[in-house]
Amino acid sequence: MEVILLERVAKLGQIGDIVRVKDGFARNYLLRKGKALRATKENRSRFETMRVELEARNLEQKKDAEKIARKLDGQSFTVLRQAAEGGQLYGSVSPRDIAVLVTEAGFVISRAQVALQAPIKAIGLHRVPISLHPEVEATISVTVARSADEAQRLARGEDITLAREEGEEQAAAAAAAEAFFEPEAIAARTRESTVDVSDAETQEKTK
Repeated sequence: MEVILLERVAKLGQIGDIVRVKDGFARNYLLRKGKALRATKENRSRFETMRVELEARNLEQKKDAEKIARKLDGQSFTVLRQAAEGGQLYGSVSPRDIAVLVTEAGFVISRAQVALQAPIKAIGLHRVPISLHPEVEATISVTVARSADEAQRLARGEDITLAREEGEEQAAAAAAAEAFFEPEAIAARTRESTVDVSDAETQEKTK
């Protein structure tokens, strides 16, 4: 289907561009969200009468988005979640969760503006893009941790997962060393016991 874009759409084009897209994408997203019109003869004429108004509205919206972006860009947020030892979350942090966090901080955004490719499923420091306008984007930091203390350590740049893995490796190495040296220790203790018995027998014979 050919459509006329009423606003800039990433990877498609600018206001007024006529582009061909899949029918489902056009019907379920572009037309439904008011981002485009079917590229019929009537709509082409209609668009020309709308162009000035659309461009003026887009410019105003872009200015408003830039004001918000200057305040929001670089902000840090913390999410506490339960997770396994390896850092895998029991669940995930979704765009909706992040939208709620940002909104509670005084920035009104929708989950559709949280540009996550997939939900966050591991503890750590995550950079999340926020699409405030087709031409304006801010990036926030989201720290996902199991406790406030762990969140602070992550914020300082500590690799929690690495530290845990190193601790496990050291414990395993210690266990392996103990298992390796234990036979020698047993043998030494056996030799000491044998010497003690021999000395006792010798002393008994000399009496």
